[in-house]
Amino acid sequence: MNDVKETIRQFILSAHLQGESPDNLKDDTPLQTSGILDSLATLGLINFVEQQFHIELDVYDTSVERFDRIQDIAASVVDSLHAASRWNRGPISKSRRRNCPMLS
Repeated sequence: MNDVKETIRQFILSAHLQGESPDNLKDDTPLQTSGILDSLATLGLINFVEQQFHIELDVYDTSVERFDRIQDIAASVVDSLHAASRWNRGPISKSRRRNCPMLS
C-alpha cells in the first residue's frame, strides 16, 4: 500500500503543489476539506487514480469522507484492486498486472 500512497502523493505534488516538499504532504493531510484540492482538482485526481490503477471508483469511494486523505484514497484503491480480483472480473490478467506497477 505504500507504493499506492507514494504514487498518489507524487501526482498531487506535481499537479497541484508544485515546489512543495513531499515531507509536507502527509498521509493524513486533508486534501478537500483543507482546500488543497477543489472540486475540479478532485475530479482530476479521481481520473488519475482510475487510469493509473485500472479500477473504477463509485460515488461512495469518492465521497469526502473516503477521498480526503492519501491514506483513505490508497485504502479505496487497494480495496478496489482486491475486489476486482475476487469478484466478477476474475483474476487480474497478466496484461493488466504488467500495466499496473503496484501489482507487479
